[in-house]
Amino acid sequence: MRAAAEAPTPYAENMTAQSGSSDRAEGQVGAALRRAGLAIERVAREVACAERHERLAAETGRDFHVTMAATHRRVAERHQISAELQKKYAYGLIDGVAESNVQHLFMSAVAETCGTSSAALTLMGADLTQLALAASDKLSRSAQDLEYVLNMGPACDAVRSRRQVCVSGPTMEERWPGYGAGLSQLGLASVIALPLKLQGDCVGALTVFDSRPGLAPSGIFGKVADALAESMLLGPDADPDLYGETDHRAVVHQAVGVLSEQIHCSLTDALALIKARAFARGEAPESVACQIVSGSLKLHY
Repeated sequence: MRAAAEAPTPYAENMTAQSGSSDRAEGQVGAALRRAGLAIERVAREVACAERHERLAAETGRDFHVTMAATHRRVAERHQISAELQKKYAYGLIDGVAESNVQHLFMSAVAETCGTSSAALTLMGADLTQLALAASDKLSRSAQDLEYVLNMGPACDAVRSRRQVCVSGPTMEERWPGYGAGLSQLGLASVIALPLKLQGDCVGALTVFDSRPGLAPSGIFGKVADALAESMLLGPDADPDLYGETDHRAVVHQAVGVLSEQIHCSLTDALALIKARAFARGEAPESVACQIVSGSLKLHY
């Protein structure tokens, strides 16, 4: 365990030659590897507890010990996945800095672990409004922007129902008019969304996308969602910002305030106008927001 946490020695030599964000990246690698090491230690503790209850179950035949053993095994698995995500992120960052490509590495690790081409994590409010998101690539970001603009899609459905949502092919457009067609235009043929359950509540969704039609649900999806919710968003070593990859749509919120003052409308109506403009022009909501803030775009109510 300790060796894993201290692994960045060769990395440190490599980073010395890098400029700009090298120090920050080195700190992120160290933090990820430390978190991975702590997660592995938790795996060992949970497995030990599970084995103890399994022995007691065999000796006493009590269902209590069977249940406790299963619980500890499940928690151990969650910590194991968390450690794998942290290590993949750390090593991806090492390679990415050398190639000047250090964006979306944590979410890329999530997509890789799920075995899909793209993945996005979305945090939502009680009214299903997107509060923040993190995406592995441009495709998943575009898909989440479209869901944000249209207020419909797999993440919304997963949070609302608190169940896994799996849709593929023509069914996407049948279920979500506009959004499904948008996914197809992006070259995505399958989508699966899983609710992020946290302390009895649902705070968002993990959505995976793929160009392959008929992507089948896999047990790993739920395990990754569980690890993200319980270990990455909450917990003693959590990083809710996901190493800076989480976007809280700050410029959109700023533009909503600016537009509301300009045309004397409510904040809700201002946001609706921004979303409508983005959808009509096929632009990202952030692009429209930047134009409003800069004064280069005037919208009318």
